[in-house]
Amino acid sequence: MDVMPSRPKIFMLSDADRNLVHGGPALVGPDGSRHEVPPKVYEAMQFVEAALAKGLAVQITPLRHELPIDEAAGAIEMTRDELRHYVSKGEIPFRSTEYVDWVNLADVLAFDARLRAQREEGLQALANEEPWDDNGGSSADPTGR
Repeated sequence: MDVMPSRPKIFMLSDADRNLVHGGPALVGPDGSRHEVPPKVYEAMQFVEAALAKGLAVQITPLRHELPIDEAAGAIEMTRDELRHYVSKGEIPFRSTEYVDWVNLADVLAFDARLRAQREEGLQALANEEPWDDNGGSSADPTGR
């Protein structure tokens, strides 16, 4: 599994993802005891194991499904002002209380995935462009002689 040292990964289970698969993934203790886990939990454990195997430290922090905008920004490594900007443009739904603006973590993760995909598409489009040069396409000496 690919683990980026500076990029956190957030694992979130929907109601359907919480279902166990009989005979499916499980945590097995040293005594052989078996504790079945949902497939998404197994995926999270693979990520943790891969990071630890690479010599990286792992921080596990439970997150609520609804977060203040500032906390949500930290979860996806975005500045709070940038996330607030996207929220103000209506790109992420939110609700407001007297002192806090709240967003659903699932909405923020989906937005972050879309934003990353758009950036990747843009970078790929640039990489696919024909190279250009300052010589107007001629193969002459770069000094113009």
